[in-house]
Amino acid sequence: MAIPAAAAAAYQAIAKIGVEAPAQAAGGAATGGTQSFGDFLSGAVKDSIGTMKQGETLAMKQIAGQADIVDVVNAVNQAELTLNTVVAVRDKVIQAYQSIMQMPI
Repeated sequence: MAIPAAAAAAYQAIAKIGVEAPAQAAGGAATGGTQSFGDFLSGAVKDSIGTMKQGETLAMKQIAGQADIVDVVNAVNQAELTLNTVVAVRDKVIQAYQSIMQMPI
C-alpha cells in the first residue's frame, strides 16, 4: 500500500531528475564535460544518506520537543521511501549480475 505523501515525494524527485537531466546534458555537451555514471551513483548515495540523516535528526528533535510532528512524519516517510528505493536498486543490480554470470560464453 502506497503512502500518499511518499508517493508525492517520489513523483517530485523523478520530475526533478527529468527536468535537470536534459539541462545538464545540454550544458555538458556545450562545455564538453559530462557526468559519469559513477558520479551519478555517488551523488544519489550521498542524497540518500542525507535524507536518512534528516529523518533521524527531526525524530530526535521531536523527542526533545523542538520539532513539529508533521515535519517529523514527512521526514521519516521520505527516509523510508529512500531506503526502499535503495534496496530495490540493489536487488536489481544483484539480479542483473546473476543473469550475466549465468549467460553461456
